[in-house]
Amino acid sequence: MNMKAVAMHMQTAVNSGIFPGAVLLVSHQDKIVFHEAFGLADIGSGQLMQTNSVFDLASLTKPLATALCAMKLVEQRKIFIDQSLGQILPESLSTDKADITIDHLLRHTSGLPAHRPFYEKVICHPEELRQSIMRQFVLQEPVLAKPGKKQIYSDLGYMLLAWVIEKISGCPLDKFAREQIYELAGIDELFFIHTNHQNRAILTKHEKLFVSTEMCPWRKKILRGEVHDDNAWAVGGVDGHAGLFGTASGVWQILVELMHLLHSNHSHYRVSTNHEDKNKTCFHDKKNDFINVDILKKFLAKKDGFDMVAGFDTPSLSGSSTGKYFSSESIGHLGFTGTSFWMDPLKNLIVILLSNRVHPSRENQKIKLFRPEIHNIIAKTLL
Repeated sequence: MNMKAVAMHMQTAVNSGIFPGAVLLVSHQDKIVFHEAFGLADIGSGQLMQTNSVFDLASLTKPLATALCAMKLVEQRKIFIDQSLGQILPESLSTDKADITIDHLLRHTSGLPAHRPFYEKVICHPEELRQSIMRQFVLQEPVLAKPGKKQIYSDLGYMLLAWVIEKISGCPLDKFAREQIYELAGIDELFFIHTNHQNRAILTKHEKLFVSTEMCPWRKKILRGEVHDDNAWAVGGVDGHAGLFGTASGVWQILVELMHLLHSNHSHYRVSTNHEDKNKTCFHDKKNDFINVDILKKFLAKKDGFDMVAGFDTPSLSGSSTGKYFSSESIGHLGFTGTSFWMDPLKNLIVILLSNRVHPSRENQKIKLFRPEIHNIIAKTLL
């Protein structure tokens, strides 16, 4: 397969300042057909980008960690997607969040706003108290719409989901994701990084591979191996909306697992048709231990004409970052630091673009026009 045009367009993007560097991975029919690195991982040192460079994946945390953890808890019948926060978090009962369901949070229809700079209020507190203080701020933040009526992309909703996952599972989000998702799929290139360096082994292993992000105005340094998102950093580096780090290969491993499930003929499953059957069981091989396919498909089903499904985005009718050739069945997500993935189950196509477009400043917005262009070139080359 001649991918010369793709490589040329990526190099042109580096030369024209769309991002200092990037890694692009493309797979078609379950085979990686392109995996190359371009430009610099760090401007100051001149560190070259490598195919195994480690990126701050930013909001890819939502689909690749938080949503998958929620799927696993639904599969274990420990939570139900129509369950309300009031049934899980007693702290929400005296707020306007009590009737928000797990499904509302996953689909960004909770009515919660997109973002609030809560870190400004919590960084003055001891680190061990910041998470609980931050969560109280989220609970106190007024909703902008009645739950289920409007889709407002919201970091705050995924911060609440992390709280739910922690409360129900009895362990932190990063530990649950590692043990219940990544290890089952044999993935060791997706992980969270604690600000207190309690997982120092990960930092040491990948020390020379981290990609630099922004010159943080209040941390007074170029961020590298440290979560870019301010709210996630303030609570220790792990939260439901941001904090996941990884390589293009790590992202691909998890996406190809999802692709296999979406193409499954259900032959590995014995699924009860009785929704009240608390002992619903599945028999599957190692790969299908990853996630229950019926739950996955339920999460990915569109509702009420909204673009976003549970945990993932889908191509919008106009101006989509997928470009013109991805089908309406595609799922994906964008990350603020310059990361993205899109996968099309109908065409068995996965495109993972990881860049450091915020290095050294978030003011660089050129990637918005570049994403659909590169997706179009890839699709025309392969399809």
